[in-house]
Amino acid sequence: MRRWNGWGDESTSMELPQSAGQFLQSLIDKADCLADASLQQVMDKVPASRLAEHKLISLDKEQRVRHARGQSLPDWLAMRSGDIHAFPDGVCFPKNRQDVKDILAYARENDVELIPYGGGTSVAGHINPKISTRPVLTVDMGHMNQLLDLDPDSNIATFGAGTPGPMVEAQLRAKGYTLGHFPQSFELSTIGGWVASRSSGQQSLRYGRIEQMFAGGNLETFEGSMDVPTFPASSAGPDLRELLLGSEGRFGILTEIKVRVSKLPEREEFSVFFFPSWQQAAGFCKQVVQSRIPLSMLRVSNAVETQTQLKLAGHENGIKWLERYLALRGCKDNKCMLTLGITGSKLQLSATKKQLKKQLSQFCGVSTGKLLGKKWQQNRFRFPYLRDALWQQGYVVDTLETATDWGNVDALMMRIETALSQALAGQNENIHVFTHLSHVYGQGCSLYTTYIYRNGKDYQQTLQRWQQLKHSASDVIVNNGGTISHQHGVGKDHAPYLSQEKGELGMNVIAKLCRHFDPHKQLNPGTLLDD
Repeated sequence: MRRWNGWGDESTSMELPQSAGQFLQSLIDKADCLADASLQQVMDKVPASRLAEHKLISLDKEQRVRHARGQSLPDWLAMRSGDIHAFPDGVCFPKNRQDVKDILAYARENDVELIPYGGGTSVAGHINPKISTRPVLTVDMGHMNQLLDLDPDSNIATFGAGTPGPMVEAQLRAKGYTLGHFPQSFELSTIGGWVASRSSGQQSLRYGRIEQMFAGGNLETFEGSMDVPTFPASSAGPDLRELLLGSEGRFGILTEIKVRVSKLPEREEFSVFFFPSWQQAAGFCKQVVQSRIPLSMLRVSNAVETQTQLKLAGHENGIKWLERYLALRGCKDNKCMLTLGITGSKLQLSATKKQLKKQLSQFCGVSTGKLLGKKWQQNRFRFPYLRDALWQQGYVVDTLETATDWGNVDALMMRIETALSQALAGQNENIHVFTHLSHVYGQGCSLYTTYIYRNGKDYQQTLQRWQQLKHSASDVIVNNGGTISHQHGVGKDHAPYLSQEKGELGMNVIAKLCRHFDPHKQLNPGTLLDD
């Protein structure tokens, strides 16, 4: 059963070793957990629906609660406290294109706002209803979850937009294929959500981001159906696929997604290496990707994240032996951990390893074998469960991400971490901040920063602390050469910062597109644009 007020399945959790709690106390100070509201308490706050009964619409209060928020930190606090200011008036579960068309017609006729909903994993406020004078209907695409077609000649698969990651892979693997898109939200997020938010998967070095995989599909709008055909390439004017990518529900509802798939690889390996310093680890990443050595993944943690991961891992004796070995190899206090993936045939893996050997030697990389790589692979989608484990000890964890060119990486990382570290200095609060590069390109890379702080005396103070932290970091990002979002989209949380990146003319173009498809602002208002 999926948690109603947190991440993932109720049967899955992530336990923190005692030493991890002591480590955080030494850095941040002792913290106390806030009391959670019960599901029933929150359901008792759900107002009567303003929607008329319809065969496709559920007015059930529990469904309305479960679809009221995503997974951003403000969403987490709202669900945990029970202080949810707006609920959808109903939830519908279309099963096919015609159902979506019927819902759009119903919304137009009855002046209803629509919020497309995939897996509910948004960390930027995409699926949160705003307080509105009009009824709000959430359109849950979860029943449209099948592989509809697979073209083995062109390697193009067609899925219902509500297909979650595990079902995408299971249905493809049964036929010998993979999409290869593995965001951290893989277990819950959907293929339609990936397109709508321009998602990036952990193995994007091999398979590409979702924009490289997305070949075409169907968008249902108030004006009719928009079918984007698949071409291997085209110079026939602007690419209409780009209207669907990153559209975040503002133009219509995605119903079918066509993607470029690959044959299942013969082999796949993940390995962990350590480098004596950040400069050597990041330099290795830059040189490897610019040399086009065929990896599927590269992720490197800075020294603070490396230290934190080793502390949170438990297995104290094993970690002590590892650190002794690394110290003998020159990786001591400033060591940085790097995880890389190699995917392909036996010959491809062999050739890649030969190329890597020289690069690792040049940057003093130290191998730890395959054990840590296998552990990472086993737990690759479990990090979001850390939020609950920390919450139980009185700590709040959140993340933010950006991307920038290589020449700006170190300066931007330093500015982001400094802004977060100092954001609550006036309250004498310590913030634990660390960063990793999770996606690398020839031009630059992503920066994925995590910060942990103590919750306040109540939920309101805890939220205010987050608001200060989020704004300070976001302001630094958009004013120092970073994008406001590398992989999580804009939603409502990032919308106030988008104009700094797009400029006045660019924002006018986006606004006019929204008005063209949705002149009455019925499609996910407040998302993407701060309107």
